[in-house]
Amino acid sequence: MLAGVSLWALAIYLGFSPVSDWVMEQLNRWMNFAERLYTSAEEFERTQSARESQNAFYASLLSIVPFLLVGGLCNWGVEISLGEGWSISMGILACMGCGVYELGRQDGRSHE
Repeated sequence: MLAGVSLWALAIYLGFSPVSDWVMEQLNRWMNFAERLYTSAEEFERTQSARESQNAFYASLLSIVPFLLVGGLCNWGVEISLGEGWSISMGILACMGCGVYELGRQDGRSHE
């Protein structure tokens, strides 16, 4: 089950990369805003670059969580409809398809 959920989450993360970038940016903005609220002004200014780097790292880690949840739903749907053996196979196919789509999307963006 864990392999299927991970594969589906990776496929969705690759297929919807603008959404993943948006989620990561929103988490980063929220964490930076929260840091500013709970630290003094001079402490915040002194350690601003280190805190922003740390918040960007945490935001990139936390941005995976919604995709894991949706990947779990996709895995569950495939297991219910096609059977347990198909969930990993369909996850691999979805990863390959979404990976090719993402490469094409980036190539199209570089030619603009």
